[in-house]
Amino acid sequence: MEINLTLDKYKLIRYNFFKWRFETTLVHKISLALIFSCLIGLLSQFRFYLPGNIAVPITGQTFAVLLAGVVLGKWGVASIGMYLGIGAAGLPWFTPKIGMPIFSNGGLGAITGSTGGYLIGFMIAAVFLGYFTDRYIKSRSFFGMLPLMLFANFILIYVPGLAVLYLWWSTFIGTIGFVELLTIGAIPFLAGDIIKVFAATSIATGITPKTSYGKEVDVTG
Repeated sequence: MEINLTLDKYKLIRYNFFKWRFETTLVHKISLALIFSCLIGLLSQFRFYLPGNIAVPITGQTFAVLLAGVVLGKWGVASIGMYLGIGAAGLPWFTPKIGMPIFSNGGLGAITGSTGGYLIGFMIAAVFLGYFTDRYIKSRSFFGMLPLMLFANFILIYVPGLAVLYLWWSTFIGTIGFVELLTIGAIPFLAGDIIKVFAATSIATGITPKTSYGKEVDVTG
């Protein structure tokens, strides 16, 4: 009985949060977006460059990006826009370049380099996840959310990321083939991204409301 009561309270809390997210003031929505942009900036500092690959590091930022769309809905893209805009203005919270200390990479040049396409993909992925999470309650189950997360990560983020990486590499280093492009910009990160996708899906499933005591949550606002 006590377990059921605790579960009911938990369901009510997560429902009330998402209800509040839709009804709260513009100031609160901007504040939530800023909080998530700070989380993205923080997780961007945890990076690892694979031997021989100086163009694209492994980071934790995609984990926060995937959750931003789920938790903030359409404001998820605003959080990423803040992350990019504030960083371009000079705040050094982009992923540090190889050999640089944490919180040492900022400015417009940081988002126009080899990883710029992945940053564009972040915004697309947040819009996609926010739309489906807000509009379709069935997408909030684990097996409803998982394919959305996989598509967002490996298509919506990887495709623009690889496209820009190809242009950057061809311009500044030299000709690069498709297999080599995948070897540099995709294949080394697959295992880590799969783990991050499953972790983000598990958290997203746990925090998103499924029903409101028999009624579907109104998420049209």
